[in-house]
Amino acid sequence: MFYEEVLQSLTIFLLAAIFALAACDDSSSASSDETGTSSSSVETSDLDESSSSVDKKSSGNESTEKDKSSSSVKGSEPVEVSSSSAKETKNSSDSKSSSSVKSGDSSSSNKDVSSSSATSSVKQSSSSVASSSSEYKPYNHMKAFNSDSVLTGAYKQFTYEGRSYYYLTINGTNQNDEAASVTVMAENLNVGEMVDGDKDQNNDSKIERYCYDNDTTNCQKYGGLYQWAEMMKLPSECNTKSCADSIKPNHQGICPDGWRLLTYDDMYVIVHADGNKNGVEDIRSTNFGGMNFSGFSLMGTGYLWNYEFKSLKETTYWHYPQQAIRGGDINIKSFSGRQNNKSDAMTSQDANKTHGFSVRCAKINK
Repeated sequence: MFYEEVLQSLTIFLLAAIFALAACDDSSSASSDETGTSSSSVETSDLDESSSSVDKKSSGNESTEKDKSSSSVKGSEPVEVSSSSAKETKNSSDSKSSSSVKSGDSSSSNKDVSSSSATSSVKQSSSSVASSSSEYKPYNHMKAFNSDSVLTGAYKQFTYEGRSYYYLTINGTNQNDEAASVTVMAENLNVGEMVDGDKDQNNDSKIERYCYDNDTTNCQKYGGLYQWAEMMKLPSECNTKSCADSIKPNHQGICPDGWRLLTYDDMYVIVHADGNKNGVEDIRSTNFGGMNFSGFSLMGTGYLWNYEFKSLKETTYWHYPQQAIRGGDINIKSFSGRQNNKSDAMTSQDANKTHGFSVRCAKINK
């Protein structure tokens, strides 16, 4: 009896110990599961807050409410993203690019969102904005100013009517074979309100100009084209009658204060500039069949002849501030200069005052 009671007591004790150990294991397992769930929840929450463009919810509803950017990354399971990647993905969201990163339906496509992918999205966005917001920019005249290395730093600038012009001083010889110099614009004048090429410049209350093909971008590049009376800043009736008495020494015309219209004597000095080797070819810009040793940078502006635009990039004309000198009906003609990109001679002729030609200005010596 005594032994039976002892064995029964030991059996009860062992059973109680087994039940106690089983209960302890269940409690430990439950605690571990809660800790894992809590940690995952906190990690996901922090990532959502730092980058509103990354959504970890399989439904995608929270992403739709918090971030309507087209650059959000949606997946069916949590996406692991480094802090630098999350920052760049947010930048992609801010750029509002149509080329943003989007994930597919499968979970495998959402497991790797690298920083390089987000950077690519930002770059595409930047490129898209640049192309869509492109606009016309003024022509860079320095492209045509390639000249002899002696002229490095020779160009200066002044501003007239809101536009900056390049000019330089050219040393050479005059018609008497004497040393002479002229300070002259290295590009054509572009001032005034554009009128169509089929009309006269007859509004004497303002300066008017032609632009080749009635396109103002051509005025930006080549300068305006002017009838003789307009260039001289005389009444438009001077295109059809003599106004010799109105021509003054150092005639300013439409040039800025302190400047005057280019004369035949000026052009002679420019063609015979120091360092010139081939005459007229050395005053033309390199994109007009010349070497431009003088730095004058003559360009193929084209012209308006009997109300028709002609010979862009091939020929240029300019009125001198004087009437025709070769006889005939000099009242309706001016003395003019001409250059073709294949000509090697300094050409001058009489031309109708109503033709639209380029204008250059020279600085008045004090």
